[in-house]
Amino acid sequence: MDGRKLIIAVGGDGTINEAANGFLSRGEPVNPDARLGIIPIGTGGDFQRSIRIPSDIEEAVETIASGFARTIDVGAARLQGHDGQPVERCFVNLTSFGMGGEVCVRSRNILSPLGGKTAFLYATLAVFLTYRAKRVRLTLDGKPLPNELRITNVAIGNGRYHGGGMHPCPRALLDDGLLEVTTIDYLNMFELVRDLPVLYSDDVYRHPKVRHHRARTVLAESEDVTRIELDGEAVGRLPLEVKVIPCRLPVLVSAEGS
Repeated sequence: MDGRKLIIAVGGDGTINEAANGFLSRGEPVNPDARLGIIPIGTGGDFQRSIRIPSDIEEAVETIASGFARTIDVGAARLQGHDGQPVERCFVNLTSFGMGGEVCVRSRNILSPLGGKTAFLYATLAVFLTYRAKRVRLTLDGKPLPNELRITNVAIGNGRYHGGGMHPCPRALLDDGLLEVTTIDYLNMFELVRDLPVLYSDDVYRHPKVRHHRARTVLAESEDVTRIELDGEAVGRLPLEVKVIPCRLPVLVSAEGS
């Protein structure tokens, strides 16, 4: 970062993720005096929702000029890349695997020239028609869950949202030193369509096939090919190790976003 004290990410969740990874080296700040400003012009805007950055560009610029730095946690992830090689990457908002990872893999498709939202919808519908349960073992803070899971999706959230406004981790706080872990047991296509309003709501935990945990470290393993998305980007597959790194990233926010 060459000693600069203000880095501005202009874009969506992927751009913010790229900028945030430039702030850290092995979990430590490259420049402790640097701050991250955000001008959100991407398609998803899930981290923007979590930290309450204004959607209006002029208001976002004003937030950078006159706001203050809120220091948030980040998640440090280790996983297997698409090429089978190990990948280490931080996330600021959320990582998920299962259906979320499959949708992300397919989100660059023949409809991409029409815009990100159109391509994302096409990918979601395609995955709906073909997705089969993934068998996953989870270990939280060193303690394995007693049973193997058959999942639709698992979300590990520092922030609350993903998928363009879905609330997989509605109790997540960006600066509490914990990760929210939400598991969704396998839902067939009929159940998915029927229950989509609940799964997108901030009351997702009332669904009978949804479970909620909190942890500082998460290990996920599977013999099935289980795709991972991290801050909206397709990054690889299980196994996945995640740990929270408390209070590592200063982000400029308005008073209302604090």
